[in-house]
Amino acid sequence: MKNKYPRILRSKSLNLQTLLYDATYPGFLSVVFEAYRLKLSAAEVTIVPEDRYAEQLFSTPLQIDTEQERHDRIEAGLRKAGKGLPDFIRRVFHSEHERREGILYHLIRRIFSEGATVTDDLTDDHILLCKQLNNKMGREIHRMHAFVRFQQTPDNLYAALVNPDFNVLPFLAEHFEARYPAQNWLIYDTKRHYGLHYDEATERTSYITFAEQQHGRLRQLSESMLADVETDYQQLWKSYFEAVDIPERRNLKLHLQHVPRRYWKYLIEK
Repeated sequence: MKNKYPRILRSKSLNLQTLLYDATYPGFLSVVFEAYRLKLSAAEVTIVPEDRYAEQLFSTPLQIDTEQERHDRIEAGLRKAGKGLPDFIRRVFHSEHERREGILYHLIRRIFSEGATVTDDLTDDHILLCKQLNNKMGREIHRMHAFVRFQQTPDNLYAALVNPDFNVLPFLAEHFEARYPAQNWLIYDTKRHYGLHYDEATERTSYITFAEQQHGRLRQLSESMLADVETDYQQLWKSYFEAVDIPERRNLKLHLQHVPRRYWKYLIEK
């Protein structure tokens, strides 16, 4: 029977193997599975998204296919080690940090060999960085919950454009499904060119992308793309905001702590 997972011949002098994957999270866990099968330590492997790989003279990369079985086995192992670990690993991956693959493979190997408590070992620079990235992701997700502003379109779709620092859309669905279960809505990431679309009829959320020529139009919802009632409500909200504002009590420093300036472009009152 032919071996499903072929052996890799590595350079004895360099002792380093480059593994390529499709840049998705299931793809990354597939690479982790394969690297484990090959008994590669974190120092012996470089994990690179295929679209970022640059050819090297003394390195022959191996393309690792994304397989659900591989993904599921690694995720099951993480869940067995600690209930919150799969979500922790997933958040760090979606931070898009340039070193995410290396530090996560290092962390996962330590988790499987030493247990979940290694995530508290802040003397390990890789784990410290993972904790910092997880905290940043948590703050960005919380801010998206607070600052996403939907605008009604003529076809009764409530659309919101966002441009988060990190790839947080995969972590927003549950919150907004619970908050707006009786509306059709779209949250679109203008930086990463994809969105979350909730269908009220099916009560399901799916990922959605648009053709490249539409990206420019989606950077801003113009008045022509909004329902008449939406522009009326926006004007009403601006009038209310101006009416309750007390110039003498403004505290810009405190305001910026709670509402960073980079979120202002999504707020109607700004």
